[in-house]
Amino acid sequence: MIKDIIHKKRIGEELTEEEMREVFLGYLEGKVPDYQMSSLLMAICINGMTEEETFILTDLFLNSGDILSFSHIPGIKVDKHSTGGVGDKTTLILVPIVASCGIPVIKMSGRGLGYTGGTIDKLESIPGYRTDLSKQEIQSQVEKVGAVMIGQTGELCPLDKKIYALRDVSGTTDSIPLIAASIMSKKIAGGADKILIDIKVGSGAFMKTEEEAQKLSDIMIQIGKKYGKETRTIISSMSAPLGRAVGNALEVLEAISILDGREQGPLYELCIDLASSMVSMGKEISYEEAKILVLDAIDSKRAYHKLLEIIAAQGGRIDVLSVSPYQVEITAPVSGVIQKIDALEVAKLSCQLGAGRLSKEEEIDYGVGVYLHKLVGDSVQKGEKLFTIYQKDRTPLNYDISHIFEII
Repeated sequence: MIKDIIHKKRIGEELTEEEMREVFLGYLEGKVPDYQMSSLLMAICINGMTEEETFILTDLFLNSGDILSFSHIPGIKVDKHSTGGVGDKTTLILVPIVASCGIPVIKMSGRGLGYTGGTIDKLESIPGYRTDLSKQEIQSQVEKVGAVMIGQTGELCPLDKKIYALRDVSGTTDSIPLIAASIMSKKIAGGADKILIDIKVGSGAFMKTEEEAQKLSDIMIQIGKKYGKETRTIISSMSAPLGRAVGNALEVLEAISILDGREQGPLYELCIDLASSMVSMGKEISYEEAKILVLDAIDSKRAYHKLLEIIAAQGGRIDVLSVSPYQVEITAPVSGVIQKIDALEVAKLSCQLGAGRLSKEEEIDYGVGVYLHKLVGDSVQKGEKLFTIYQKDRTPLNYDISHIFEII
């Protein structure tokens, strides 16, 4: 019985493949209700999973739907995934850079998991942008444009898609085996030849410590080996928001400003690092050689124009992308240097504004969010702008700036 399987995991015992098939496939078929699956997911969060259980779960996710193959498209297909963080819009920057270097990219992403919107929420903030392409449309666009950015289709890993949505609202997002199985099943099903994983660590990430991040890295590399997919990982900081914008449309605009050469900083540097690794894998050249190609793709504006080409190919109207007109500027209460910007607190504020979800059914407001005028290490004068809040209306918000910024 399902309750016996839940009890077994609750007391920390290893589940058999038969037991895992019964409960997870039963959930996909509607035989296991949300409340029982939530209980099992919580038990997994508390007690973890063995490597074998994680392999089994990855396989169940992977084989619950179609598995794409793009072997007929010339070139090595490289996919990238970030474990998520506050203000993480790297996909919007990386995909056009890598594609403009001649490497085909099929990028499937998810919706928000936690306090902020996911890559698909950011893309859908662009009026008209389609994230639900058919397999034929995906293939056609990759052949014509060289890249596609889409949502996880109903045919690919539908079991993971259903579990992913439940994790988001049941407090079970920060489990290493669940994260690993979810990410790797989608990457393998998506038809990539090689995979790069950006593992975030810090207050605004699922992984709070370097040790946790390394454990996640190790298991994902092992899963990749099991399926014959070269997998590399980069562990990057998420103690402060990534970039200046947190909020869906705001983040799209920031990605455009990076590619258009109007902004640099920590986000730019991380994207150079990630893109260079992807190009190195895709062209089978050294990191240093790849970095030269990446910088040229940005400096020449090829990557910028590639992003516009991808958006247009998927029906997006970047010229009518908008943010909320209701803006409140928050100024510094004292002069000093920004010592800390708490990523989690910024994420909570963004969610309170409407940029994230607290339930599966909740609608996201694409135009709201937070824009940081100052970053960690910047000097600020009393009364100078720290950040701007974009809210859905003029309703006053309750927030405590001391939880977000530390100025000394």
